[in-house]
Amino acid sequence: MESFSELIKTRRSMRKFTDEELTQEQVELLLRAALMSPSSHRSTGWQFIVVDDKAMLARLAESKASGAAFVAEAPLAIVVLGDPEVSDAWVEDASIAAIMIQLQAEDLGLGSCWAHMKNRNAADGTPADDIIHELLGIPDNLRVLCVIAVGHKGMERKPFNEEHLQWEKVHLNKW
Repeated sequence: MESFSELIKTRRSMRKFTDEELTQEQVELLLRAALMSPSSHRSTGWQFIVVDDKAMLARLAESKASGAAFVAEAPLAIVVLGDPEVSDAWVEDASIAAIMIQLQAEDLGLGSCWAHMKNRNAADGTPADDIIHELLGIPDNLRVLCVIAVGHKGMERKPFNEEHLQWEKVHLNKW
């Protein structure tokens, strides 16, 4: 990518992926981005689980009632976790790490999409967090924020149209 401005303009949620696997180098770069993300008081209360098993990806996709089906089609997903015992800002810290993964994916020419899991439920009403804890053997102290699906882009998306920027939502010095 030529510039950060170009990167944020071209990064769009990608819900369709090709069957092509990611390389070990690509996966490592995604994780490096997450591990270098800032956190409150440098507490680094986040954790990450990399999932490339197709059966597990399908089960993760079913952990919430809607809005996560694309996870089953991705060659890779990164489950982003936070530890409330380490930081009261675990949601913010994990969110920053998640977007760092997405920006790195775009910089590598890959697509990604965030599937929100915090405070979401499966079709039967079971909390997504509980399902994912059981599926992946996650310790009780950790909370699931989201699942980031990553893969080679299976569709074209136009860059963000800056004509749609909502400048009316920006205020200077007062409302």
